[in-house]
Amino acid sequence: MDYKKAGVDIEAGYRSVELMKKYVKETMRPEVLGGLGGFSGAFSLAAIKNMEKPTLVSGTDGVGTKLKLAFLLDKHDTVGIDCVAMCVNDIACAGGEPLFFLDYIACGKNYPEKIATIVKGVSEGCKMSNAALIGGETAEMPGFYPEDEYDLAGFAVGVVDEKDLITGENIRPGDVLVGIASSGVHSNGFSLVRKIFDMTAESLNTYYEELGRTLGEALIEPTKIYVKALRSVRETGITIKGCSHITGGGFYENIPRMLPEGVNAHVKKDSYPVPPIFELMKRKGQLEEKLMYNTYNMGLGMVLALQPEDADKAIAAIKAAGEEAYRVGEIKAGEKGVTLC
Repeated sequence: MDYKKAGVDIEAGYRSVELMKKYVKETMRPEVLGGLGGFSGAFSLAAIKNMEKPTLVSGTDGVGTKLKLAFLLDKHDTVGIDCVAMCVNDIACAGGEPLFFLDYIACGKNYPEKIATIVKGVSEGCKMSNAALIGGETAEMPGFYPEDEYDLAGFAVGVVDEKDLITGENIRPGDVLVGIASSGVHSNGFSLVRKIFDMTAESLNTYYEELGRTLGEALIEPTKIYVKALRSVRETGITIKGCSHITGGGFYENIPRMLPEGVNAHVKKDSYPVPPIFELMKRKGQLEEKLMYNTYNMGLGMVLALQPEDADKAIAAIKAAGEEAYRVGEIKAGEKGVTLC
């Protein structure tokens, strides 16, 4: 008996590391000290010493049951983007700039090429957000996960000058809401998605005219990363008064997280285009509208609260960064919460 016969292939682990090195290297920043393979990742803070009160902000998350879709499609090159997005978008939401990222992959059997493909996606997400991939862990866990399945999670650290933290505390009636378009379902609510549709190769490979692609292609579309868009807004000199990352819990849970007491966010449902995947889900699953807005992003991955005079300038800055944005509502006096109108 040896470790390999017990189900853990150490040589496969070495092979995985060698295959992923080229992707990790593409994410490096000047602050990264040392190389891949150490017991920890080192990152110099010299570049932030000129901040008045440098403040670390962090985020951690996984991809959730969207991974089941990746298993069925045998497509593993984009879920890494989802993983990074879920972490760095939260950092950006606080006004921070991501510095570095670490990933964790747990699998039933280490297939080096598959692991490297997952990490390729992680590195793509890191490049999109200018975060260095400075470390990670691949754990082969036979008997805990099926051989062809894995879990993926990540952790990110960013920095912001304390005076630039986005807290929402100064949001007032009359402020405008600007929404940034999502790419679709992103990485939340897939337990319900998997109940709405048959999770079979035939179902996922079915082409829908309204989607302009197959169901599987629409659902696997990776989460948008909004770091550059929010940076573009800040660089214009605009103060983002509040920011909400629309993840699990949809509008009703996430938008109130940026609001102080005494104000209500009024969102106009017809102020932006809702991606057709949501209409398809609603119809196929016979879902109530409130459930949809209480579960999914419904086409808006981020919602910002701004002074009215800054809205058009912010939309232009977001578009210059390659994303679509819309004026989607306003802040009114009232009970803290969201009103869809």
